[in-house]
Amino acid sequence: MKAFIFSLLKPQTPSSSPTNLLLLLHRHHQRRGITKVRLKWVKNRSIDHVIETETDLKAACLLKDAIKRSPTGFLTAKSFADWQKLLGLTVPVLRFLRRYPTLFQEFPHARYANLPCFKLTDTALLLDSQEQSIHKTHESDTVERLCRVLMMTKSKTLPLQSLYPLKWDLGLPDGFEKVLVPKYPDCFRIVKASNGVGCLKAIQWPKEYAVSELQRSREVGDLGDEYRQFKRGQTLLAFPMNFPRGYGGQKKVRAWMEEFQKLPYISPYEDSRHIDPKSDLMEKRVVGVLHEFLSLTLHKKTKRNYLRSLREELNLPHKFTRIFTRYPGIFYLSLKCKTTTVSLREGYHRGKLVNPHPLTSLREKFYYVMRTGLLYRGKGVNMLSPEEILLNSMESESGQEESEEEETGTGDECHEDEVSNSDSEASDED
Repeated sequence: MKAFIFSLLKPQTPSSSPTNLLLLLHRHHQRRGITKVRLKWVKNRSIDHVIETETDLKAACLLKDAIKRSPTGFLTAKSFADWQKLLGLTVPVLRFLRRYPTLFQEFPHARYANLPCFKLTDTALLLDSQEQSIHKTHESDTVERLCRVLMMTKSKTLPLQSLYPLKWDLGLPDGFEKVLVPKYPDCFRIVKASNGVGCLKAIQWPKEYAVSELQRSREVGDLGDEYRQFKRGQTLLAFPMNFPRGYGGQKKVRAWMEEFQKLPYISPYEDSRHIDPKSDLMEKRVVGVLHEFLSLTLHKKTKRNYLRSLREELNLPHKFTRIFTRYPGIFYLSLKCKTTTVSLREGYHRGKLVNPHPLTSLREKFYYVMRTGLLYRGKGVNMLSPEEILLNSMESESGQEESEEEETGTGDECHEDEVSNSDSEASDED
């Protein structure tokens, strides 16, 4: 038996990769299906708070870009009257703009005195100039991130209409298809699909792009290490687990996650069409794809509907969103702001991003300006100086840091139900 294992591990076949070797090992050692433990959803107040504040922040930034794109340099109340749902707001857009006089300056229309108009304040223009500077400085990082998203798809192509809602999450500049894509013709190309829809296609990329964030965060050992790890029933790559309070210590949950971690890790950049779609291995591959996609976002989160629009190209099952509640140690599903947002638990610590991108730091400044305008609306646009905006010491002003607490509610919020692989799943939220 040992001779057979080492024959698989010999580097004499150039096409062999560590993942392929582990797949061969897994097929040779047939195991029973892993036990499934159904867990109830538990609220995380700190991540919910982040999502709640960033909903208004995102809406303000999108409105800032819309005003900047306008040929007149302003927007009328009539032009954005039906944008509330599009921006994800719970209040009318007019009321929202009036909340933040430090960003949006209201004035009457030249011809229609009763028609409110809004333009950007000097403070907003200063923040926008800093944003453009960051986009320019970190352009190569943005190109890599966009390229890796396309690389995960079956055809290395995505419709532009699926990428537009992801601009904020992926940190793409406004009008990226016109200002960014043409600068890199060797990486991207805009093509027409059979139905006439414009799509962005990845042409070529460096080999190092095809390494997932999980692989980058772990040092991959040699073949001997892989054999020893597999012999102990482990793999070198394990997803970080951060369970809600009361879950991690449960015996059945712990055993389930140990079995899950023993399965070979499938890179989201590898072809998965040869894997049985009903197997545990495919489920782990789906977890890996969702983990990688969320890792590529700036805020380590996105809306569930955005992922659903990419389902077919990412080769995800129809009811893939149940994965988020099945693996609460990896993902968190939030129901805040009348939408469903999925986030990566490892990306946050005590309500703060673990590794913030320069663009997320600028967005914190943007939120500081918003919050200042909300607290002191009477002073209007002149209450913040450009020097104050340029300061980096605004974290102390941004409010008290939320504690990392799980709200478990009643006693039966945290419980487990053991089910077999053949049992039918609870109906999905789709």
